[in-house]
Amino acid sequence: MILKRFYDEKLAHASYLVGCPGAGEACIIDPNRDLNQYITVAQSEGLRITKVAETHIHADYLSGSQELAEITGAELLVSDEGDADWKYDSTIKATLLKEGDSFRIGALRFDIWHTPGHTPEHITHILTDEATSPEPFAAFTGDLVFVGDVGRPDLLEEAAGITGTAEPGARRLFHTLERFKTLPDHIMIWPAHGAGSACGKSLGGSPVSSLGYEKLTNWGLRHSVESEFVKDVLAGQPEPPAYFAQMKARNKQKFASITNRSQATLLTDPTIAEGKVILDVRPSINYLGEHIYGSLHAPVQAQGFTTWAGWFVPYDQPIVLISQSQADAEQAIKDLRQIGLDQVVGYYLPSSIPHFSGNGSEVTSTISIPAESCNIDQGHLLDIRGLGEYVLHNHPASTHIPMGYLRKNQDKLKKESQTFVHCQGGTRSPVAISVLEHLGHRNLVNVQDGILGFNLTVNEPTCAR
Repeated sequence: MILKRFYDEKLAHASYLVGCPGAGEACIIDPNRDLNQYITVAQSEGLRITKVAETHIHADYLSGSQELAEITGAELLVSDEGDADWKYDSTIKATLLKEGDSFRIGALRFDIWHTPGHTPEHITHILTDEATSPEPFAAFTGDLVFVGDVGRPDLLEEAAGITGTAEPGARRLFHTLERFKTLPDHIMIWPAHGAGSACGKSLGGSPVSSLGYEKLTNWGLRHSVESEFVKDVLAGQPEPPAYFAQMKARNKQKFASITNRSQATLLTDPTIAEGKVILDVRPSINYLGEHIYGSLHAPVQAQGFTTWAGWFVPYDQPIVLISQSQADAEQAIKDLRQIGLDQVVGYYLPSSIPHFSGNGSEVTSTISIPAESCNIDQGHLLDIRGLGEYVLHNHPASTHIPMGYLRKNQDKLKKESQTFVHCQGGTRSPVAISVLEHLGHRNLVNVQDGILGFNLTVNEPTCAR
C-alpha cells in the first residue's frame, strides 16, 4: 500500500492518495483544486488515479473532486446520506455512497460509515488492506475526528445560516462518536484538517494519530455524557469565515470545467482597475507605507491569506492584484482558486501604483505606531481579534469587533473618529485597516505590536498621553 498526505498550510487542509501498487491504481480522498500535485505523485509511483472520493460537502475550500475526476477519467464517489438539502446535484456524474457500501482499489477495501454531526451527509472511509490483514487499518475521518479535537456541529447555523441546526447536530455528533469509539484502538486517524482550521477549536499539529491515543487525550472522545458534550462542543468555536457559506453551496453543485483559469498577467494600464476590486497582496509593511485608498489587503505570504481573502473579497466582481513580484501574484491566484475566487484579471507591480492617483484613485499611507505610544484620549481603540482571544486578555478601553465581522458591524464605528486598530501581535490589524478603508474610514492608526505591546500584566494598561 502507498499512502501520501498532501497539506495546504493556508487552509490547514489535508488530502490523501491511497494506492495499491499491485493493481497500479490510486484513490484520492478530499482533494482541493491544486490538481497537479495528485497527478504528479500518482505518476511518480506508477499509479493511475481511478477513484476520487469525498467525506462530505466541504465548507472551507472549493473541492477539486469533480475537476480531478474529469481530467483523469476516475470514478467520483460522494455521499448519498443526509436529507434533501445535503444531496449532491443530480447532474454530477458520481457513484453515491451510503452506510454499508464499500469500494476497492486492488486489495484495499474502503468501507463506508455514515458519521453525521459535523454535517448530515458526512461519511467516513474505513480502510482495510486485505493483503496484509483482515482487520481495518485506518479511518479517513474528514471533519469527524481530528487530532485532539472533533468536528464542529454549528457550521450549518453559523456559516450557512440554517437556524436551529447546531444543538441537534451536536447530539448527532455525540452518538456518532460513541459508535466510532467501538472501532479497534489500533485504527489510524487521518483527518481532513490540522491546526489552524476553523472547522474546530483545538486541532493538534500532528498529521496522524490512533483511535486509542485519541480516546485518551481528545476532549471530544473522552466525554461520556451527552448533555456535557453538547455544551462543550458548542462553546468557544472560532468565528467561521464568511466564504464558508459560498463553499457549502458550490461544493454540492456541478460546476464548469477546469479550463477556465485566471492567469498571472502583468497589467500596465491603470484604467483596467476601474470598477474592480483591488487586492493588495504585498507584505503588510509595504501596504502600510503606500497603498491605494480603499484597496483590500491580505499578504500572500501570511498563513491566513486564503481565509482573510475569503472574509472580504466579493465573489461577484473581477479582482486586480497589487503584488511585489510575479511569483507572489501566481501564488495569490493559486490560493484564491482554492476558495473559488477565480475572477483575477491580472496584477500590477509596485512601480505601477503612483499612476493610479491620476485616475481617480488616491495613494495613501497608514500610520503604524507602538502600542505604548497610542493616545486613546484622542481616539478610540478597536480590538479585531476573535472572541476566544478577547475574553482571555483585553484592553478595558477597547471596542471589540472580530475582524471578519467589521462589515456587518460598521454602524458601531464612527468614520470621522481617529481609530487605533489592534490584533494580537500586529499581523491582522493591517488587513482590518484595509477593510475599514474600503468601508470609507480614513483616520486609522495601526497598533503595530497589538495587544502584546500593551502593559496589561496588572490589568492596568499603560498608554502614553
